[in-house]
Amino acid sequence: LATPQSRGKALINMLPLEKDENVSVYLRLPENEDLWKELDIMFATSHGTVRRNKLSDFGNIRANGLIAMKLGEGEKLVSVKICRPDEDVLLATKLGKAIRFPVEDIRVFAGRTSTGVRGIKLAKNDEVISMSILKHLDVTPEERQAYFKAANRNEEDAAPLEDENVANIQLSAERLKEMKEKEQFLLTVTNKGFGKRTSAYEYRVSGRGGQGVTNMSLTAKNGGAMVSTFPVTDSHQIMLV
Repeated sequence: LATPQSRGKALINMLPLEKDENVSVYLRLPENEDLWKELDIMFATSHGTVRRNKLSDFGNIRANGLIAMKLGEGEKLVSVKICRPDEDVLLATKLGKAIRFPVEDIRVFAGRTSTGVRGIKLAKNDEVISMSILKHLDVTPEERQAYFKAANRNEEDAAPLEDENVANIQLSAERLKEMKEKEQFLLTVTNKGFGKRTSAYEYRVSGRGGQGVTNMSLTAKNGGAMVSTFPVTDSHQIMLV
C-alpha cells in the first residue's frame, strides 16, 4: 500500500464489504508463511465465545474474503490473536471482569464456520471487549505474594484480586529471577481515559468458562465501562484514540 502524505487523505478500499458489514479486527501476520503451520489463531467474540484454529487454515484467502467465524444475533468479533499451545488467553469485559486460561483449554477446530466454545460466563449487560495472549508460568498465590514483597511493591499493587489466605514463604534466588524475567504487565483503560498497569501475576490461571475475577473497579469518576486490557512494557508509548 502507498503511504499517504497526510492523515486526512483518502485511502483505497482494501476489502469489498456486503451491506451492514464492517471491519472490526485487524491482525498482523508473520511475513514468512512457512511459520504459519506452527502457529494457532484465537478468535474472541463479544458474547464470551472463543475459537482456536491453525493459522494455516487462513493461508489462501480470496480477494473478496471468506467466512472466518459464525456469529450469533448481536454478537461481534472483538479480537483475533496469534498464539502458541504453551501460552495463556486473557479475556477482559466491559464491566470490569477478566479470566485467564491456558490456550490448550481450547481444542483446535478443523473448520472456519463453527461458533466456538464459551471462554467466560458473562453477567447481564456485560460483554468481552479485548483479548490478550500471555506467557504461561505456573505461580501459586504464595509465590505471587512473596514475589511482590521481594520486588518492593506496595500493598495496593500486591493486593490479590479475590480473597485468598496465603502463607508467607521465601522465594529462592533462582525462582525470583525466573518470575522477574517472565513477568508481564497489562494496561487497563476505561471509557473516561483512566487506566492502571497491573502485573499479569495478579490474574490467576483457571479453567475457561468461569466468571473470572475483578479486573478493575469502575466508579462514576473513572468511567462506567472498560474499553481494553493489553500487555505493555516500560519502553512502550501509549496513544489513546
